[in-house]
Formats: sequence, structure tokens, C-alpha cells
Amino acid sequence: MISAAGYVAAAAAAFAAGGINAVAGGGTMVSFPALLALGVPSVMANSTNTVALCLGYLGGAWAQRRDLVGWGKRARPLLVAGALGGLLGSVLLIRTSDKLFSFLVPILILLACALLGFQKQIRTKLGVGVGGDAMAPVSLAAIAAVFAAAIYGGYFGAGLGIMLLAALGVLLHGPLASLNALKQVLSLVINLAAAIFFSLSGHVQWRLVAVMAVASFVGGTVGGRYASRIDPVKLRHLVVGFGIAVALRLIFR
Repeated sequence: MISAAGYVAAAAAAFAAGGINAVAGGGTMVSFPALLALGVPSVMANSTNTVALCLGYLGGAWAQRRDLVGWGKRARPLLVAGALGGLLGSVLLIRTSDKLFSFLVPILILLACALLGFQKQIRTKLGVGVGGDAMAPVSLAAIAAVFAAAIYGGYFGAGLGIMLLAALGVLLHGPLASLNALKQVLSLVINLAAAIFFSLSGHVQWRLVAVMAVASFVGGTVGGRYASRIDPVKLRHLVVGFGIAVALRLIFR
């Protein structure tokens, strides 16, 4: 039985996650551990978190909608690949036992921390936002990369935005702001596809979703609106430090 204070804590974590996802990515590493701390089983916590954060991605995507100009029909294959991959990842999660997923969670969190911590190096190495024809047709390689990232996103999700941004940057090119906005929309579609399946699976705590969804939407909207004014580097360092602490606690508990 979750107390009133527990619901307040879940809402606060969802607000922070929505804002962090809009600015730097990695919000799942705040909201997911919060659900674990409230005693929610790991698979159910991940399913509940995915459903709850959908509105946060919506808020972030809406706040950055001006940077989506020019994508139009070109983004459709990527959106389809993202939806299919997110659905497949969610099916894999439900078929994973709590025991196995609890074992995998610290590993997944540390992987997400590595992606967040070395985001700048990844962008530089892969040439995110540098060169190329920003209006070139979407390649099969880009579609395949989004599909692969979406499977991970539907299964767990932390660090998904970094994977998408790196893939989009090297395979599509274009202004970083435009790629980031497209990443936000893809994250929304991936999480929405997974959330639909989770909603029918019986692995969602709807009372938590009710308070977290609204909070994540507000956080995503605020984060998306003020993304250019917040230092994403410092925010990422904070999230990475928190994520490593959570992973170590889960490993040694």
C-alpha cells in the first residue's frame, strides 16, 4: 500500500524525469528508481514508468515543434520503425521474469550512464549535426538503427534519447536542434507503442500513472521550453551520478 507521501514522491520524480528527458535525456533514471523505492516490482515499475512518462515526451515534443519543420513525410518510416520496435521491446519485457529483470536493471542503468556521460564524445565521433544533406531521403540504415534503439526503449528506455540522437546524427545529418526535436517525437512514439501494450498486460499501477502522467507532462513542457537556458552538461553529470549510485545500491542491496 503506497502512502500519500509516496504518491507525492512519485509525482515529483515524474516531473523531474519529464524535464530531464526534454533537456538532456536520462529521466527514467530518476522516476524508475523512485518506483522501486516505493516497493513496486521491477517489471511492473518499468511498465508503469513507461506509461506515465508518455505525456512528458508529448510536452517536450510540443515545446520543440518549431524545430520539426522540414521533416514531414520523411519522418514517417522512422516513426513506423520506432513504433514496431517499441512494441517488440515491451513484449520482451513482459516475458522477462522479475528476478531476471532485477538482475539486468543495474547493468542497463550503468549502460545508460555511460551513454549519458560520454554523450559529447559520441556526438563528435559520429558527427552528429555535422555536414551531409539535411533534406536527403531517409535511408534503410537509419530506419534499421531507429528500430534497434526502439526495441531497447520499449524494454527499458533509460538512455534511449542518446541512442536515437547518435543514430540520427550519423545517418541523417542536419542541425542539432532539428535532430533533437525529431528524437523527442520518436521517443514519444516508441514509449506510446510500448505503453499501449503495457496497458493491456495487467502490469501497470494506474493510480501511480494518474499522478505521474500529469507531473511528467508539466515537467516535459517546462524542460522543452527552457532547454536552451539550462546547462545540459551539468544536468547530465547530476543524472549520471545519481544513476551510478542507484545501480550500485541495487547491486549490493
